[in-house]
Amino acid sequence: MSYTLLRGTFVIRYPDSPRRGPEPDGDTVKFRPDNPALVERLPRHSGRPPALSRRGVSIRLEAVDALETHFAETHQEPAGAFAARDELLRLLGFTNVVFWDDLPNTVRSADQDELRGHVLTNGVDANGRLIGFVLAGDHPGPDGSAVLLDAAGVDATVNAALLAAGLVYPAFYATLPGELRTHLAEVSAQARRKALPSGIWPRATGDPDGPAPLDGLAAAERLVLWPKLFRRLVPYFAEGFTDLSHFDAWLRADPVHRDDQLFLLDTLERGNLHDVVRASGQQIQLTVWPERFVIDPDPAPPGAPVRPPLTAAGDVLIVAALPDPRGADHGAETVTLLNLTPATVDLTGWALAGSGGRMELLGALAGGSTLRVTLGGPLRLGNQGGALVLVDADGTTIDQVTYKADQVRPGRTICFGR
Repeated sequence: MSYTLLRGTFVIRYPDSPRRGPEPDGDTVKFRPDNPALVERLPRHSGRPPALSRRGVSIRLEAVDALETHFAETHQEPAGAFAARDELLRLLGFTNVVFWDDLPNTVRSADQDELRGHVLTNGVDANGRLIGFVLAGDHPGPDGSAVLLDAAGVDATVNAALLAAGLVYPAFYATLPGELRTHLAEVSAQARRKALPSGIWPRATGDPDGPAPLDGLAAAERLVLWPKLFRRLVPYFAEGFTDLSHFDAWLRADPVHRDDQLFLLDTLERGNLHDVVRASGQQIQLTVWPERFVIDPDPAPPGAPVRPPLTAAGDVLIVAALPDPRGADHGAETVTLLNLTPATVDLTGWALAGSGGRMELLGALAGGSTLRVTLGGPLRLGNQGGALVLVDADGTTIDQVTYKADQVRPGRTICFGR
């Protein structure tokens, strides 16, 4: 199956806000794409748009589920959770990573705050994260291109390395192609059979090999347990339940957010999470190995689109700007837009925004045509560098560009190469 290539930078620390930085764990890491517009074009499997900001977007590693380092102010067994996180960072190239003593999930220092890398993604999950396979370094292909990912290719990813090392559980969603799922299922099963002491499998419990004793949330935090099951136990105990006698009924009461829909590979039947979990009293057990079923993504809410908007990010580009016209700048600065689509785009309600203000747009831009906009009102282009953002009538970012002071010359137009 083809995946969209996103080139960019993995980020583990914000130098301007070190105690409020990203919190990488064993299956999630922050990524700042070179071209944010490409992110807006991705399918939205659960109807949720990408949670993209100037800092980037979180990547949820496809096919793996690491022990929780932080989930609703709880965590799983720290040794296993931190081992997966540290290996993910090492595989991406980060070295000497130190976390705050009082903020154990936030990076205090590292040899590198960010590193180049790339993501192979096929969409956005229910939390606004990109679903993807992650790799260190740059990819030779063009940004946004389709990359065919086979078993050999997936073995080169950080995701597969974590599975092979026995540091994470498998978690196969319907977004994962069958060929890759079959291959990664064997990778995970081999790791479980090897049971390397550095991995989670020697301490795993609550699985087909036997139930886990569980008398409350504190006990769950000490266990190596399938993370999705742990994430169900946290709200269950938070509601005041003292044992697991009501867990099955509690799951069934919410088929969207608790009782995930599954496809059971051994029986070729559809089911739900309650079909693979046995709980009673003070014991809980996942009765089927997690690589033997496929999890459906959360369904999109009624009316929520799962495809990108018809006018998606990148459909209209800011291709040029004149920040320093000869003579007076005010009323003579221009920005040039290009419509890449074959259809006419109504610009009513759209706007250009920059550090100097915002300017509403009017009229229409024919397919394949350019429009040179003369700036007015509060929006000005700085001669010492700046940024421009194009948004549509709903406030969605369609394109954004930056330029530096050394690009600004009197009377010269800056061309933003793509």
